[in-house]
Amino acid sequence: MRTGPAAAVLRLIEAEQASWFNWVPVAFGAGVGLYFLLPFEPTRLVAAAGVIAAVVLRLVWRRSFVGWLTTAVVLAVALGFGAAKLRTLRVDAPILARPMTSAEVTGRILRAEPRPAHRARLTLAVEAIAGLPAERLPAERLPAIVRVSVPGDTKGLSPGQRVRLRATLAPPPEPTRPGGYDFARRAYFERLGAIGYARQRPEPLPQTGAPTLALRGWAAVQGVRQAVGERIRGALPGVPGAIAEALITGERGGLPEETTKAFRDSGLLHVLAISGLHMTIMAGTIFLVVRFALALVPGLAVAWPIKKWAAAVAALGALGYLLLSGASYSTQRAFVMMLVMLLAVLLERRALSLRNVGLAALLLLALFPESLLDISFQMSFAAVVALISVYETWRRMRPVGRGDGRRGPLRLAGLFLVGIIATTLIASLAVAPFGAYHFHKSQQYAVIANLIALPLVNFVIMPMALLTLLTIPLGLEAGPLWLMGRAIEVVVWSAHWVGGLPGAVALVPGMPVEALLVMIAGGLWLALWQRRWRLLGVLPVLLGVVLARSPDRADILVGRDGRAVAVREGGRLAALPIRGRAYELTRWLEFDGDPRPAAAAYALPAFRCDAVACTARVKGQLLSVVRHPAALGEDCQRAAIVLMTLHRALPCPAPRLVIDLRRLERLGAHAIYVRSDRLQVVTVAEWRGVRPWSQVEPRELRTSPRTPPASLPAPPPSGTPGVAGRTIEGIPAADRSSGEPPPARPGADDGPTDDRDHLGTR
Repeated sequence: MRTGPAAAVLRLIEAEQASWFNWVPVAFGAGVGLYFLLPFEPTRLVAAAGVIAAVVLRLVWRRSFVGWLTTAVVLAVALGFGAAKLRTLRVDAPILARPMTSAEVTGRILRAEPRPAHRARLTLAVEAIAGLPAERLPAERLPAIVRVSVPGDTKGLSPGQRVRLRATLAPPPEPTRPGGYDFARRAYFERLGAIGYARQRPEPLPQTGAPTLALRGWAAVQGVRQAVGERIRGALPGVPGAIAEALITGERGGLPEETTKAFRDSGLLHVLAISGLHMTIMAGTIFLVVRFALALVPGLAVAWPIKKWAAAVAALGALGYLLLSGASYSTQRAFVMMLVMLLAVLLERRALSLRNVGLAALLLLALFPESLLDISFQMSFAAVVALISVYETWRRMRPVGRGDGRRGPLRLAGLFLVGIIATTLIASLAVAPFGAYHFHKSQQYAVIANLIALPLVNFVIMPMALLTLLTIPLGLEAGPLWLMGRAIEVVVWSAHWVGGLPGAVALVPGMPVEALLVMIAGGLWLALWQRRWRLLGVLPVLLGVVLARSPDRADILVGRDGRAVAVREGGRLAALPIRGRAYELTRWLEFDGDPRPAAAAYALPAFRCDAVACTARVKGQLLSVVRHPAALGEDCQRAAIVLMTLHRALPCPAPRLVIDLRRLERLGAHAIYVRSDRLQVVTVAEWRGVRPWSQVEPRELRTSPRTPPASLPAPPPSGTPGVAGRTIEGIPAADRSSGEPPPARPGADDGPTDDRDHLGTR
């Protein structure tokens, strides 16, 4: 008989045989995560090596339980890794190599979405871009899809229509700091090669040739979505109509920013994004109505499996809702989960179980491995796994026969109230690490807001949404939409009230990814095992909390073009005031858990400026931000760090670190850590690595993103106090005490930059 700690662990694992499958999607997801963590793009041979290794292990370790277990884990990880590689190869499409102004774009509209400020966002399947022929260099091949913001609404812009417009285009934006949200990676898997904006409406063009079957089908779906949205807005104007449209068609472009902010601050933002809650109510309502109607016919109820019929009809209804709502990642996830549950009903199995949730996760990761990095995937599965795990534990511990008696209305209402409170608390705890990591915020009164909103969403809003869809073909949608609108008004009021309470939102400093991964491991250990040793998962959760409370924050942050610069003064960021860089600074402040607006960071007098440069002292080291070549001669001799917002024209050998515009364009935003004996530098390009979505050449990277940052020895602190006393011939002096840099280039930030609103949503 086996003895020792290792044998004891193996016996515990063997005793948990019923939970083994729950860990298959975890291992598969670990392989997906490993693929995205690599600083380089693996070859096909590397992707296949894991499967080969699993086969070899199986041949060597044939009769050992340890061998079988090891083989299974390695195989699941390898399959996840391979699925991510195959998905990357499958969606590969050209990315615009560099920004273009006044580019003439011709293409077919895939999607037309209303946006705030009387604008529309068009997603185009590109046919041609003037000046960018497909036969040029590989780096400048024609993007497959572009997304452009245009003035006006969506009237006259229908999916499938050919249009031509003149737009300013740019590659999908990279992170604003090393380790930040990478919109370009998400755009790559959407085959989105460029984003931009136009100042004029697109010009309709005559049809030339028949579009593909897939494009015609998608255009038809988008046409239905657009028509349904117009009917909803016509019958229910204002904010209630915008929310009704968001819940039915998935289009949230008409929502005012203050409403979205109120829902976010109150913990009700999940109500606006179509997810498992909405899909469950929609499909569940269809299931109950169809089953009840069939049960009214005695012959059917006795002789036929009407429950399975109802499940099949509910699955078709869920598919229709998926298409109507735009088939976003969160809706696809919700549909797959609902399909698995309904399939369990058809197979006469329990619908709500961890096994079914794991199967849904496995299917999603196999089809869309990149969804592992999506915040909606992470938070949704965290909440569902936690809820079902607690439910299954409570069911096992509940005494047999308990609660079989009759329950009156008051008792049922009390149980419903307790259920909402318990569900909100459990789900909030499960998603808290993800919310803190991605959004750096925590909603303190989410329970109160959900107590008010969820009953209305469950019993009024979503059932009326279903009734609206059924009555729109008859022209009778006004009635259900009126009732839906009244309930939405109460939900909006609760969001504003709860979100406006003192301390409703707590800011959380950014945590290292290691802390999040440790907490995820502990949470999965708690949720997926069944025996008491699951409680050991509390230890890694607590360790993750400790790691999250000690973030290593940069002392100097530099934006991609060098115009956004911030230094840490007294633990807080102080920024170089310059027009049009509030977005980058706001993201930096959010990561710090700093509630101040960008204007407050601009107001701190950390920088001293004259007409050609600005300086600041960081931990005794002098930083010079050079904006004119006239400052190079003096500042290259005195400063430890020289940042040039221009291409270096003269040698600057004295400083320990020199960053010019060419380096920023090549490596992106910089984070600089000033240590006692050295400077550590991390760049966005080094952090992202050489991947298809990063557009970085290996020779451009000096260090690997997963290795310690580049270290440069720091000089002793300079005694020069600032820029006062500079003598520059031919350059008029500026007020050296104002802290104001020279004015920005005129027109640098005119016009919308397309996905500003989208970038902030992650």
